Amino acid sequence: MLNREQIVTEIAREVILRMRAQLPAASIAPRGSAAVGDGVFATVEEAVRAAAAAQRKLASLSLDDRGRIIDVIRDLCDRHADDWGRREFQETGIGRLDHKIEKLKAVRLVLGVEAMRSEARSDASGLCVIERAPWGVVGMVLPATHSVPTMAGNAVNVIAAGNSAVFSPHPAAARVAAYALQIMNREIERALGISNAITTVAEPTIKTANELFHHSGVALICVTGGPVVVKAAMKAGKRVIAAGPGNPPVVVDETADLDAAAAAVVEGAAFDNNLLCVGEKEVFVVTAVMDAFMAAMRKAGAYELDRRAVERLTQAAFDLEGLGKGSDRAHLKKELIGKDVSVLAAAAGVRVPAGTQLLFGETDAAHPFVQEEQMMPFLPIVRVKDVDAAIAAALDAEHGYRHTAVIHSRDVSNVTRMARAMNTTLFVHNAPSTASLGLRGPGYLSFSIAAPTGEGVTTPLTFTRERQITVGGALRII
Repeated sequence: MLNREQIVTEIAREVILRMRAQLPAASIAPRGSAAVGDGVFATVEEAVRAAAAAQRKLASLSLDDRGRIIDVIRDLCDRHADDWGRREFQETGIGRLDHKIEKLKAVRLVLGVEAMRSEARSDASGLCVIERAPWGVVGMVLPATHSVPTMAGNAVNVIAAGNSAVFSPHPAAARVAAYALQIMNREIERALGISNAITTVAEPTIKTANELFHHSGVALICVTGGPVVVKAAMKAGKRVIAAGPGNPPVVVDETADLDAAAAAVVEGAAFDNNLLCVGEKEVFVVTAVMDAFMAAMRKAGAYELDRRAVERLTQAAFDLEGLGKGSDRAHLKKELIGKDVSVLAAAAGVRVPAGTQLLFGETDAAHPFVQEEQMMPFLPIVRVKDVDAAIAAALDAEHGYRHTAVIHSRDVSNVTRMARAMNTTLFVHNAPSTASLGLRGPGYLSFSIAAPTGEGVTTPLTFTRERQITVGGALRII
């Protein structure tokens, strides 16, 4: 029987292997360690110790001074968006360069000190002030899909709350994360005199991930990744903020503005080659408007695959050998994740016009592209008899992740029924999925959407503890 330490090591090993299995082989080839310095350390112990020293200084700063640090991070993301986006694109080999740049520029939409607040209650017995206190050092796991944007956005949140952070990047995007982190630290120290506000290790490994989760100096864990890494973090016995998987469904009913719906679906699903966890992953369309919606998708610039081409793409994208033979789920291959439409089209045996952003094709509701979070610019469209069948199919495909769901409809009762049935963290009506995060929409931005643990789109308040200060007697002034 394995002891506790061996069990933890095996969990961490599984985390890294699963993370690596989801990315192209070229993106995880060894690239050497990042240079030590400016927040990059050789060991987890050094990284946590430095972050703890910085946190004590951050907690003592006024909100105005924390806001100055956040301004530094936002400004750096804007000024270095082209460089950092290009580095991340080259290191990971997935997504779209223009959208990686846009995600960095969008860090300005992440909430900072403006989200912090205090409350007060008073009566004849005295006064109670409710403040938001920091946790301390936050251990944070980064995905390869949005490594630097997630790091920058989470840094804005935790520093606004008076915390520091130790980041554990995905191995496939570790070098760009370390590079950007060092630049941020240098500029933060220049502006406020605080070093190591955010830290990381030079070479993220199975061992360092394990150490970070269980280090006594880490008070809180925030994980942005799949279900395996979330479960591993839960084993540490600490408070975990878990931004887990999603498989966002879309419903299009007979009342929808079909041209607007198609344009929104293309915009959301094509963003960064559908790497966003909020991105539209499958669409359920009522039969009455199915043909018209497919025409609207073509009009919006998406390219339709016939059933034979869809089957060829399915064979290229999924390992189907175990399906129906002891397994009810297809296994996604790594080669096509986040790749451009032209690559998927070649796998499907077709050629598409230059500039095509999205492929689509009709499937049934049980198809692997519907049931799995595929993270590539192909969208399965499913024909259903009515809106109730569409909502039921959407609920099934979302798998209870409670992440994101989308509907295009002019019927408020249909929208209400779906919103109540899905009970997702993000629910989008008549807009692209990206609108929920403030990308050309009214939401605010975070790349850590805590659906499994219920915090939702993270803000500085997510990384605080409530603290009550009670004063008895005659302090009441009104």
